[in-house]
Amino acid sequence: MRNLLYFLLRYGSWFLFGLYVVLSGIMLFNTNPYQHYVYLTSASRVSSTVYGVANNVTSYFSLREINDDLQRRNAELEMQILTLREMISRRDEQLAGDTMMVDTVLSRYRFIIGRVINNSINRRHNYITIMKGTLDGVKPEMGVVDQNGVVGIVNVVGPHTCRVISLLNPNLRLSCKVQKSEHVGSLVWDGKDSRTARLEELPRHATFAKGDTIVTSGYSSVFPAGVPVGRVIGADTEADANFFALRIELFTDFSTLSMVRIIDDALGPELKAVETDPEEESNIY
Repeated sequence: MRNLLYFLLRYGSWFLFGLYVVLSGIMLFNTNPYQHYVYLTSASRVSSTVYGVANNVTSYFSLREINDDLQRRNAELEMQILTLREMISRRDEQLAGDTMMVDTVLSRYRFIIGRVINNSINRRHNYITIMKGTLDGVKPEMGVVDQNGVVGIVNVVGPHTCRVISLLNPNLRLSCKVQKSEHVGSLVWDGKDSRTARLEELPRHATFAKGDTIVTSGYSSVFPAGVPVGRVIGADTEADANFFALRIELFTDFSTLSMVRIIDDALGPELKAVETDPEEESNIY
């Protein structure tokens, strides 16, 4: 108490001076129109600046929620595209008028959106870890894509996370086709560059041009037909005289993977059951 009194006695004149300044300022700005106008405009400018800074800060913290919402919307649009492609294919087979078939197409695929928490691109065998697991409906051998194209195949699944065999892994071979000519080959990464791969086993009579789009063939239950993979950047060598290979620039940038979509095909288990040969297993997807 004694220290407080000593403090007030020692600095009381300064407190009194500050009080007089505040009171004089209030009287000045309230009784003089010009000073009052200056005060209002200055206060408005300062408050606008403060509100702008506060809005930028709060917007930054909400970017993750905004990005997740955009990912969900993009996934819905991609699902509609897959559905339309499937319906067009059924129409070409004169089945578009079958209501039961249309309902089957509309309910066949769904996306499970997941966040990448670990990813490698500079190893010989690369894998990706995603924050989605069995509790979210993820199962082994589900296809994984991002907004640009194919990412890989689910390999190991836990309750909350799963491991994906990256397309940048020579153990993964993907059945693809040249979109224009419909010629089918096997896409595999040769370990040279994270942005390119090889489309092998194309027949010699296959036609292509630089810049042609490469998409999934749809010859498995892992990926629907027509999912983008990359573009042709040139021909490559092939030892077998009956086949040749193409150098493909991948659409997916594996160095910036963040949000991905896991493809759940409702017909996947049935297709796998009727197509699996018990005496032969294949790693081509």
